[in-house]
Amino acid sequence: MDRLAGKTAIITGAASGIGAASARLFVAEGANVVIADTQIERGQKLAAELGDAALFQKVDVTREDEVHAAVEAAVKRWGRLDCMFNNAGFGGALGPIETTTVEDFDITFDVLLKGVFLGVKHATPVMRANGGGSIINTASVAGLKTGEAPHLYSVAKAAVIHLTSSLALELGEYRIRVNCICPGIIATPLAAGSPDASDEALRKLAKGLARTQALGRVGQPEDIARAALWLASDDSNWITGHAQVVDGGALAGRPWNRQGDWITRDRPIKLYRPEGR
Repeated sequence: MDRLAGKTAIITGAASGIGAASARLFVAEGANVVIADTQIERGQKLAAELGDAALFQKVDVTREDEVHAAVEAAVKRWGRLDCMFNNAGFGGALGPIETTTVEDFDITFDVLLKGVFLGVKHATPVMRANGGGSIINTASVAGLKTGEAPHLYSVAKAAVIHLTSSLALELGEYRIRVNCICPGIIATPLAAGSPDASDEALRKLAKGLARTQALGRVGQPEDIARAALWLASDDSNWITGHAQVVDGGALAGRPWNRQGDWITRDRPIKLYRPEGR
């Protein structure tokens, strides 16, 4: 339980969902964690739960001064920064392109893409001075395949994947690794459509979508947290520029039980064989 012993991490969007699960796991594995979020009450409650190993910092990832302040808070409290997990996000602009406003476009890219850019920008000088580190960005399978999410969300996540790869080439000489995680459907308040989604709403979401997944269940925040733990730890110290898909098989396609009568386990299919074979 010490895979992150002595390390300090900043996790944006850490007051709930994937971020909160990651904060708990990182602390359990020995890390000190800055919980960076706009949700003050939730963030403070989580920091209190995790004790001296956690610090809440109010951060709107679209504001450069607040992202910089989070990095400064980590260094002031613990003297270093080893992992920057740029995880904050939301669903972004919804609906058809002809009704999408410029304001919706701007806020979608500000949160989902500029927030990642700012996190990397301000983490880099500290990590370089420390001799290296791990930067993790939350992307999505929607950045690899269209039709899985709204237009701008998909485009922003594709940009995060591309930015991750490009940054890995710049920062590798400083022993700073840059990777991203591409989650599939995760049972979080975001996926349920509200930051205040109840446990019952999350259970209904998970049950309703389970049959669409190859492994028979939707993802949980802890599934992504474990992937982030690996990327933050020295276990992945030769991994950079990587888009790690964690989706229960969703990107591979539909499970057999969702593909119709032409392919089924319940009825034998007679195969054509050439004469004499």
